[in-house]
Amino acid sequence: MGLTRVIVNLAIKNEKIESFNTYLFVGPHPDDIEIGAGATVSKLVKLKKKVIFLICTDGRFGRDNLTEELSTEQLIERRKEESIKSASYLGVTDVRFLSLCDGNNYKYEDLLEGIALTINDVKPDIIFAPDPDVSSECHADHLNVGKAIKELGNFANYKDIFAHYLPNNTLVNNDIDVKAIALFMTNKPNKFVRTYGHFKRQINALYLHSSQYPKGNKATNSVVLYLKVRAIEYGFRTFSIPSEGFRMMNRTRMHCLPEASK
Repeated sequence: MGLTRVIVNLAIKNEKIESFNTYLFVGPHPDDIEIGAGATVSKLVKLKKKVIFLICTDGRFGRDNLTEELSTEQLIERRKEESIKSASYLGVTDVRFLSLCDGNNYKYEDLLEGIALTINDVKPDIIFAPDPDVSSECHADHLNVGKAIKELGNFANYKDIFAHYLPNNTLVNNDIDVKAIALFMTNKPNKFVRTYGHFKRQINALYLHSSQYPKGNKATNSVVLYLKVRAIEYGFRTFSIPSEGFRMMNRTRMHCLPEASK
C-alpha cells in the first residue's frame, strides 16, 4: 500500500454502515439483494432502520427444470411474489419494481431514470448495489445497475445535474442527501458488517425464491455453501463470524481519489 493511500484512508474514513437512517438496496434481479447483502438487511431492520428494495429487472430468464412449465408471464409474476415474500421475511415491506426486461433487453437510460426517480422519492442516505468493477463479472444487468448507482450516487447531490436524469417536469427533491454507496458482490471489500444471528435468516430468505433456489437442490446447496464460506472469511477480518463485506465510498471518496479504491 502506497503512502498516499495510507494517508487517504486515515484522513477520509468511511462511516460505519449501521450509522445511517435510510437504506436503498438495488438489485438487478429478484434474488441479488439476498445473495449480496441479506444478512446485513436483516440486521438493519432489527436496528429499526428504514430499508427499501428496488428490483430492476423482471427475472424472466431465471428458468430451470422446476419452472419449465410456466409461461414467461407466469414466471415473472412468480418471481415478483417471491421477492415480496423474501423481503417481508427479512422485515422489508417497501419493495419496488422497475420491471425492465431481464437480460439487458432495455435501454440504459430507462434504468437510470427508474433508479433516479426512486432516489428522488426515497431520499436514501446510502445506496447498495453490485460492484460493477469486478473483473470476473460478465452479467450485463449486474454491470449496468452497479454503474448506474455509481453515476447516480455521485450526482444525486448536484441538483442541477440530477434533474437531467428525471422525466420532464419532475422536481428534484431538495432533501436528497446521498452520503455513500456500498457495493456488494465485490472482491475489494473495505467495510464489514457483523451479522451474528442474521446469517440463517439470509439463507431462509433465499429459499423463499423457490423458483431459483429450491431447498435441497444441488445448485442451491452450492450457493449456500459459498455464502457460508464468504461469511466466515469476512468474519475473520472483523473477529466476528459471520460477517458481510462491501466496497463502500462516502461522498469524498467518490471521485478524484484513486487511492480510495480499496
